[in-house]
This record gives sequence, structure tokens and C-alpha cells, in this order.
Amino acid sequence: MATRNGRFSAVLLIAFLGFTSVLANQHFTSSDEEFGPVVRAYLGYLRNEQEVVDDRVSRREVSASYYRHNSNRIKALRQMAIRLARETHNDYLPEMEAVSADEMGMLFGSNPPQAAKLKVGEVLRNTFRYLGPVRVGETFHLFARLDPYEQAELTEKASAVKRP
Repeated sequence: MATRNGRFSAVLLIAFLGFTSVLANQHFTSSDEEFGPVVRAYLGYLRNEQEVVDDRVSRREVSASYYRHNSNRIKALRQMAIRLARETHNDYLPEMEAVSADEMGMLFGSNPPQAAKLKVGEVLRNTFRYLGPVRVGETFHLFARLDPYEQAELTEKASAVKRP
């Protein structure tokens, strides 16, 4: 009798864990279902990137600080993607870059802008639009890369202003 009760308890525990796992998975995917296919694909891409980082740290290929930094970068990109999709109600996301204040040189070379002086919506070097800071354990500054049409339009406007 004790064995039967033990098996029954084990089956109930497994069923419960399976059920909660399904519910958690449904909640995760249903939150993505509010978005169109492009945004969902980008969020899936970020999940895959996180899996790669998780795998690399599990094999001890990267340090704990590298892991934390890149996991936080992925979280920042995810938060901004969701925010943009909800604000615009559009199934479009620009190509985004997330950098810490120390990494600004990766985008802007040897003379990067000062993070504290950036304004949301500001266009830098006709290449990036500042989307704003996102704090996820550390602060990342997010930028949208302007598409070639936006860059050409800005260049044309700048040259029109220079002409008399």
C-alpha cells in the first residue's frame, strides 16, 4: 500500500510540474503573441542569443562578468523592442545596438558622445538615433541604426542648409 501511495504521489508531482511548465510556456509565448511576426522573430532571436550565452558559461568558455554583461545587454534589447512595438503598434523594429557608457567607442570611434548628454530622439553622425537608456543591472544606451533612406534624407537636409 505504501508503494502504491508513493507512486501515486510521484505521478501527481510529475503531472503538477508538467502542468506548471506548460502554463509558464504558454504565458511566455502568449506575451509574444500580442506582436506581429517581425517582432516575435526578433524576440525569438534574443532568446536564442541568451541560450548561446548560457551554453558558453555552462562550458566555462566565458567569465561570470562577461555572462552577466551580455545577459543584461540582451534584456535591455528585449525591453526596448517590446516598448517600441507597444508604443508604435507596428510590426517593425529598427536595427538596434545596446552599449554601456564604456562601450560607446565601439559605435562612435575615438570621440564618442558623453552618455549623460544624450537626448532621446537625437540623431548622431547621421547614423544612429538615440532611443534612451535601459537599466537592467547596469545601464545600457540603446540606439537605432538609421536606414539608408533616413541617412540620405538627413544628408540632403544638411547640404541644403549649407547652400545659400
